[in-house]
Amino acid sequence: MTEVSTSTDVTTEVPEVPGSGTTQRVALSPQASELLVTLTDMHGPLMFHQSGGCCDGSAPMCYPDGEFKIGQRDVHLGDLTVEGVEKPIGFYMSASQFEYWKHTHLTVDVVKGRGSGFSVEAPEGVRFIIRSRLYSDDEWRALEAR
Repeated sequence: MTEVSTSTDVTTEVPEVPGSGTTQRVALSPQASELLVTLTDMHGPLMFHQSGGCCDGSAPMCYPDGEFKIGQRDVHLGDLTVEGVEKPIGFYMSASQFEYWKHTHLTVDVVKGRGSGFSVEAPEGVRFIIRSRLYSDDEWRALEAR
């Protein structure tokens, strides 16, 4: 895998894999994309859920697809396309967490260190984090128009 950052500063900007997010709400860093190929080979199709609750705060948790039950109030932010992975990876967030994050663009990144949750990357000595930035006025208007 390419070099993984140690910075957990969520506002640190990272490059995004072009076309990784099929929506404008969430995308992947190159390192996260590369790790997802490996994890899919190990665990099969995957999904993300971000609750903002226990176990690692608001870190995105990656599970084998279907192993985490999505609730009626969870919000589907989009599907992440990863080159080398057949099925897009769904990204979901609890409705209460979405209220806080709805004005931000999210980039899934990976850093060194072990998270405290049940996410499938934990045994690999890395953890997923979200890096975020506020939408520009033009981006926000485009999202609202959809």
